[in-house]
Amino acid sequence: MQWQQLHLQCPKDQVDLAESLLLESQVLSIVLEDAGDQPLFEPMPGQSPLWDDVIVTGIFSAEMAQEIEALAQEIASQINASRVWISQVADKDWEREWMTHYHPIECANNLWIVPNWITPPNPKATNIIMDPGLAFGTGYHATTRLCLDWLTEQDLQDKIIIDYGCGSGILGIAALLLGAKQVYAVDIDPQAVLATKQNAERNHVAQKIMTFLPEEFDAYRKEQNLMPVDIITANILAKPLMQLAPYFATLIKPQGQIVLAGLIEPQLNDVKQAFAPWFTLDGSHAFSNDTDKHWHRLSGIFAG
Repeated sequence: MQWQQLHLQCPKDQVDLAESLLLESQVLSIVLEDAGDQPLFEPMPGQSPLWDDVIVTGIFSAEMAQEIEALAQEIASQINASRVWISQVADKDWEREWMTHYHPIECANNLWIVPNWITPPNPKATNIIMDPGLAFGTGYHATTRLCLDWLTEQDLQDKIIIDYGCGSGILGIAALLLGAKQVYAVDIDPQAVLATKQNAERNHVAQKIMTFLPEEFDAYRKEQNLMPVDIITANILAKPLMQLAPYFATLIKPQGQIVLAGLIEPQLNDVKQAFAPWFTLDGSHAFSNDTDKHWHRLSGIFAG
């Protein structure tokens, strides 16, 4: 069966109209893509930014093959579309198709990220077995790799770590496999908390990792009189990191280490200034490949 795709390239102020017209026309799903190469970085709260030039794609069933061309002309006549075209997609086992896009990744110092349906290429390496699931942190994003590479360079033996914004749990799990004693994993997303628990079980470290929503973690700290930890990892975004700086200072012991990621170069000085009253952060380290080199990390120590 050939799924029908109707593509409309238009300015962002025409996207709502294009979507409305598609929704009136038996569309099964709608996808928005960048028509150029315009990055969208961190939005303000409540904002959902779009690219200036957008490709709106409506996906239709095979039964629409006879009507799709007339539909394309009708919708194009009502919006300011610079291009309109039709394509077909062969039917696949979509439940498993996404798996083809994931493969083992070798990080620094013989650390590997391996999808849980693939046999590790190097069984003697430190292998993190991951199910990408719905949480951020597959290891394929530059910000995750920057933190993983940093972890492999540290002495983590018997260290206690907070992974704030844990996503899939990949950083905390890596730390435990590299010798850490205990990880407290915190995220605002319940799906991330669940994914971290599941991935910890896959890697046989579930007994050493505790997962929390932020309010649960604060309650646990007070109830257990939790002592400051050795290391904080936080792969989030610049604005929440800056807001969290004074809070992180209450969680970490003097000379404890911190690594921050999710940063682009124009944000580095603002983040450093926000952390300066408590932390000494060194120069940034950028991801090395040409595609993702705009992502940076900062690391340093708690000077309190």
